[in-house]
Amino acid sequence: MIDTEKIKSLIAQGEGLNIEFKTSRSTLSRSVFETICAFLNRKGGHILLGVKDNGYVEGIQEDSLPAQLKTLADDMNNPQIISPTVYLTSEVVEIEGKKIIYIYVPESLQAHTYVNIYYDRNYEDDYKLRTNHQISTLFLRKFDGYTENKVFPWLQMNDFVQKDFDKVRKIVSFNTDGTHPWLTMSNDEILRAAKLYRKDETTGQEGYTMAAALLFGTDVTVGTVCPHYRIDALCRKDDVDRYDDRDVIECNLLQAYGRLMAFVQKHTPDRFFLEGISRESIRDIIFREMICNLLIHREYAVNFHTSLTIYKETVVTENWNIPYMMGQITPKNLHPHSKNPNIAAFFRQLNWVEDLGSGVRKMFHYCPLYVKDKTALPIMEEDDVFKLTIPYEKKGSYNTDLERVSSNADKVLELIRVNSSITATEISQILTISPRTAKRVLSHLVSEKIIERKGSRKTGEWMIL
Repeated sequence: MIDTEKIKSLIAQGEGLNIEFKTSRSTLSRSVFETICAFLNRKGGHILLGVKDNGYVEGIQEDSLPAQLKTLADDMNNPQIISPTVYLTSEVVEIEGKKIIYIYVPESLQAHTYVNIYYDRNYEDDYKLRTNHQISTLFLRKFDGYTENKVFPWLQMNDFVQKDFDKVRKIVSFNTDGTHPWLTMSNDEILRAAKLYRKDETTGQEGYTMAAALLFGTDVTVGTVCPHYRIDALCRKDDVDRYDDRDVIECNLLQAYGRLMAFVQKHTPDRFFLEGISRESIRDIIFREMICNLLIHREYAVNFHTSLTIYKETVVTENWNIPYMMGQITPKNLHPHSKNPNIAAFFRQLNWVEDLGSGVRKMFHYCPLYVKDKTALPIMEEDDVFKLTIPYEKKGSYNTDLERVSSNADKVLELIRVNSSITATEISQILTISPRTAKRVLSHLVSEKIIERKGSRKTGEWMIL
């Protein structure tokens, strides 16, 4: 039985995503069932009958209470009205000497209709789902599984970019000093070890998954498995109506990660700090987390183009999402939940991401350092569309190109120690920097007489002096 203090607390909060007030003086309003249906299909909620929209307790005529409660119970058990039917608990509560009805609606595991119409909840309103896209998104939210695990039996090894497997081996070799188990595996064995080859429990068919196609697929493969896949990288510092620069990305996630990092590095300033004895790029730390979040936590089954937009003072990403809470996310209310766990696990093997939740804490820690403002925190908004806003410094007195070269010099030297024949292209792939930056780093090391080139351009090797 709910106590009056709880009711008063709900009234004080006002109407919102999971609270609804309705006047019901003498008869039960039919709009109550629209709200019940919307709450069932979203995150559940509380309905107070006898309370006006502004929170004023009007009350219900006492002689009408039995009839209203009976109508509520009968109609909730009628599949012609609410389908599938649901049993709800309702209570009569006295507030300020007036009787009201309290109804608790849990979140349902099923999708429900009211008079054959699907409803959803958006802040203070209930709305009809009118399009196939809206309805399919509702069913996707109710789906107890991961769309990344969808099996495509027709996928063959030639549907993947073979050189990306070599790129992965180079990255994990560098990260583990040559001890990673993938180094001795075939391409197929890597996919199976990463749980990217599965058996469909419904059809019994086996094959590579959507996650495998998204990570390694050719452009044609990615476009076939996920026809609406696209990432728009836009720079809108001056031309906010169109763009100053644009990169339309339709390649696999391994390649998309590098292109997005290069795009951000091209259009945002950098700043460095000492982490122990190591000099680290704050920008790369922050935007690595932002980009990985964009790629890992997107819902790929929905027709929504993901975007990364650089404005004069902020960088904003938007991607479709299956929300597990609504509203703004902070480290205090964060409840980590992997939306594509196999893609996330693969990125962890590459050291592009860490444990769930660590990325959020990193962004909140480093953003004030990046902008030199303690109040400059990321804004993370969880809804059907997940939106992340990162502030950055639009003006700086430092030489960005020189700082970028210096920050990567030690990493390039380590790569040369491991492989003296390494090329600028290979360095750019491993460090996820542009080939141009990799060449500038090598030129800088040569000019500082730290390394020199022996032999021809194609067959020669680097020597550390």
